[in-house]
Amino acid sequence: MSDRHISEHFETLAIHAGNTADPLTGAVVPPIYQVSTYKQDGVGGLRGGYEYSRSANPTRTALEENLAALEGGRRGLAFASGLAAEDCLLRTLLSPGDHVVIPNDAYGGTFRLFAKVVSRWGVEWSVADTSDPAAVRAALTPRTKAVWVETPSNPLLGITDIAAVAQIARDAGARLVVDNTFATPYLQQPLALGADVVVHSLTKYMGGHSDVVGGALITGDAELGEELAFHQNAMGAVAGPFDSWLVLRGTKTLSVRMDRHSENATKIADMLTRHARVTSVLYPGLPDHPGHEVAAKQMRAFGGMVSFRVEGGEEAAVEVCNRAKVFTLGESLGGVESLIEHPGRMTHASAAGSALEVPADLVRLSVGIENVDDLLEDLQQALGR
Repeated sequence: MSDRHISEHFETLAIHAGNTADPLTGAVVPPIYQVSTYKQDGVGGLRGGYEYSRSANPTRTALEENLAALEGGRRGLAFASGLAAEDCLLRTLLSPGDHVVIPNDAYGGTFRLFAKVVSRWGVEWSVADTSDPAAVRAALTPRTKAVWVETPSNPLLGITDIAAVAQIARDAGARLVVDNTFATPYLQQPLALGADVVVHSLTKYMGGHSDVVGGALITGDAELGEELAFHQNAMGAVAGPFDSWLVLRGTKTLSVRMDRHSENATKIADMLTRHARVTSVLYPGLPDHPGHEVAAKQMRAFGGMVSFRVEGGEEAAVEVCNRAKVFTLGESLGGVESLIEHPGRMTHASAAGSALEVPADLVRLSVGIENVDDLLEDLQQALGR
């Protein structure tokens, strides 16, 4: 049975897509095929198309089928990290002399990849406020091959109208790439809104337990999927079988986790808006967020990421991070445990001095699924009540 015919409901797909019972034992969880090579039935006689685990591995195949189903795509590909996925995508889409529009708020590693790596082989890029479709249109050149967006963005939680920007990119003959890491396919479906490729750091919400590093690309274009698969194999930064198994385990509970992440984040954002030491709260679920209406249109809920700015500047923001107890001071996001960080000194240090530099007084929260009262109390004491 095709994954597309299992169900139209996300929660059911998350559990069953790609998760075929083991044909030998009936085990309901796909095995970890911790293997590098496969016996052939005569020269070229492959069993199930498997010959070498860089090219394909049954556990990775299960994950890739699951990811494609959850994003509503035709091809999913799993990588060793989110940046490995991004690198593969850029080398597939671009050639020297091409141009990319990137957002004015993005993960620091993505910016570093463009600024320090991709630019060295002749690809140009320019920055636009992707929350403003007119700004995206103005940034296009005759050589633009891709428009790259994060929505919600990292760490300022900006919102891009995916459908509007997809039309702008399409009219210019460019591909729209959407990093869906913050929202996940449970909350947002970029391919259905016109995106060409979806990017994920599987390390975050998809894995969900802070115990695996991985990345993914999903596309609804079969031809592009083949091109990406060729580059994935040629470049080799694939997800290993155990990592694939961990993420496949994580996606099964994605919906229930994201419901709790979103519920807790909404309550925390509301508390922060009323705290005397907080000067600004960045959360698309707040009615006064500039992207709230667009987010409400294209998202099921508003996610578990909250950023806020504090009075007293950089040192005050750092002190809030250091004082937290239930929130763990650490990089990354999307796990069941709550994390707190100072983006300017941590995840986004590579953007210092650029158009993507983040405010020094900014604190970013990855709101976990603990009891929300404990999280609220912890933030209040970290802020000094």
